[in-house]
Amino acid sequence: METSFDKAAANYDKTFSDTFIGRMQRSLVHKELSKHLNKVRNILEINCGTGEDAIWLARKGIKITATDISPKMIEVAKNKAVHKNLDYSVSDMKNLDTTFGGQQFDMLFSNFGGLNCLTQSELEQFFIDSKGLLSDKGKMVLVIMPQNTLWEQVYFLAKAQFSNVLRRKKEMVLANVDGEKVPTYYFNPKDIVNLARPDFELIDHKPIGFFVPPSYLQGFFTNKVPALNLLNVLEDRISNWSFLSKYADHYIITLQKR
Repeated sequence: METSFDKAAANYDKTFSDTFIGRMQRSLVHKELSKHLNKVRNILEINCGTGEDAIWLARKGIKITATDISPKMIEVAKNKAVHKNLDYSVSDMKNLDTTFGGQQFDMLFSNFGGLNCLTQSELEQFFIDSKGLLSDKGKMVLVIMPQNTLWEQVYFLAKAQFSNVLRRKKEMVLANVDGEKVPTYYFNPKDIVNLARPDFELIDHKPIGFFVPPSYLQGFFTNKVPALNLLNVLEDRISNWSFLSKYADHYIITLQKR
């Protein structure tokens, strides 16, 4: 996995973060994340990628420890900005309890499907390990890819790739990350809630990218910015419709330590 994301690091911002769609989806995440930052002093970010979210949080004065399994992703992130309250660490999210044991954070944050790289049993263990890293009533804010994304189903239907229409319902999918095949597992909100019990309780979950399309459609929308802006407006209007979470490109789910 490390090698796959190392290869993606050089182009990740170009193909996602700096695109219209990437900025729109990240803005949706930041809007929801902001609702949970009151009294948060320090955050452990998992799969930080090229540091876009870590830098945004650091600018808010929060102490950030941003981690990623890819040394190349961390290298790109470090070259973007320097903040006294921002530290980077090359760390495997499967070993957080070993790497950060004895430390406590007010929040664990993971954006854009990093946790989808874990199997069901690995994700269950992740929640068990994470409990000890969180302060009393600490929160986890996670952005995850669900099984029922409507955009993807329509996309594969339009391309007559019928065998891929329901691919996310398979136990494992080899997802394309800048030409690299990465084992990926998809979880609906109820799956996450069940895996996190009994150590965490659900606060809320919201769709991210129900109307705003997936990033792989950026080429199609490059010359259709007004249409994309309209979809962004529609996205804002349904942002609190939690029942749409499992049909969006991603969803953001907030859990609190019991």
